[in-house]
Amino acid sequence: MGKGGALSEGVVRKIVVSYTYVAIWIFLSFTVIVFNKYILDRKMFNWPFPISLTMIHMAFCSSIAYLLVRVFRVVEPVSMSRDLYLKSVVPIGALYSLSLWFSNSAYIYLSVSFIQMLKALMPVAVYSIGVLLKKENFKSDTMANMVSISIGVAIAAYGEAKFDTWGVVLQLGAVGFEATRLVMIQILLTSKGITLNPITSLYYVAPCCLVFLSVPWIFVEYPLLRETSSFHFDYWIFGTNSLCAFALNLAVFLLVGKTSALTMNVAGVVKDWLLIAFSWSVIKDVVTPVNLLGYGVAFLGVAYYNHAKLQALKAKEAQKKAGQPDEEAGRLLDNEKEGAGIERKNESET
Repeated sequence: MGKGGALSEGVVRKIVVSYTYVAIWIFLSFTVIVFNKYILDRKMFNWPFPISLTMIHMAFCSSIAYLLVRVFRVVEPVSMSRDLYLKSVVPIGALYSLSLWFSNSAYIYLSVSFIQMLKALMPVAVYSIGVLLKKENFKSDTMANMVSISIGVAIAAYGEAKFDTWGVVLQLGAVGFEATRLVMIQILLTSKGITLNPITSLYYVAPCCLVFLSVPWIFVEYPLLRETSSFHFDYWIFGTNSLCAFALNLAVFLLVGKTSALTMNVAGVVKDWLLIAFSWSVIKDVVTPVNLLGYGVAFLGVAYYNHAKLQALKAKEAQKKAGQPDEEAGRLLDNEKEGAGIERKNESET
C-alpha cells in the first residue's frame, strides 16, 4: 500500500478512536444522570438525600484518585504549597460542592428533560460571570447571543408541564455555582500556570468537597437518616453509581486529551437531546411542543456560541502561525548581522 493509503488508514483510525471516546463519554454521562435520578426520585428508588449521595461519590472518588496518584502513580501530582491549596483549591472545592448538592437536589423536583433544558444556560452564566470578574470582554453580539439562549430557556420553562419553582431555583443555583467555579479555575489556577486533569482535580478537590458537604449534611440530612432506621445501605446500587461517576471523570480526561474541549461541548448537545428523548419515551416525563420549541431556540444559540468560539480559536492559531515566519526571519537577520560583525572584526584583526 502506498504512502497515501497509509495516511488515509491513520486518519480513519483517528476518527474511529475519537468517535469511540465520544460514545463512551455520552454513555457514561447519560448513565450517571439517569442513575442519580433513579436513586433520588421518590417514585423510583426513593432515597431523596442528595447531600449524602454526593458525599458517597466524593469519598469514593477521593479514595480511587489517591490510589492512582500516590500508590500506582498512574498520574503525577501537581507541586502545590499549602498556601496555594488554601487560597486556590479550597474556594473551588466549596463552589463544586454547592454545584453538586444543588444539581442533585433538582432531580427530586424536576424531570430529566427539563433539567437538561435549564442546563443550556451554562454558557450565559459563564460569560456573564466572566465579564463581571473581568475575564471576558463585553461584546454586544455575544450578549445578544446569550439573550437568545435565555429566551429559549424561558419559553421551555413556560411550556413545562410539571413546573416546580423550588426545583428551578435549585437547578439555576447549580448552574450559577458551576459557572463561577469554571471562571475561578481560570483566575486561581490557570493564570498561575497550574493545570489539573480530572484525576488530579479529584485528588485535590474531592476531599475538600467532602469536608464542605459534611457541614450541611449534619444539620439537614443526618437527623432524617437516623429516623429512617429501616433503610439498609445497598452496596450494589451505590457502588455501581459511584463507579460510574468516577468513570465519567476518566472519560472526560480521555475525551479532552484525545480530541478537544469543543468536541465535548458538541457531544454534550447530542447527549442532551438523547436524554430528552429517553426522559419522554422511557421515564414517561411529559415533554410539550412548547418545551421543544424553547429548547430548540436555546440549542441554536448554544450551537452558534460554540461555532463563534471555534472561529476565534482558528483565528488565534492562524495569527500564531503567521507570527512564526516573522520571528524566524528576525532571528535569521540577527544571525546575519552577527556574522557580518564577526567577519568585520576578523578583517580588522588581520
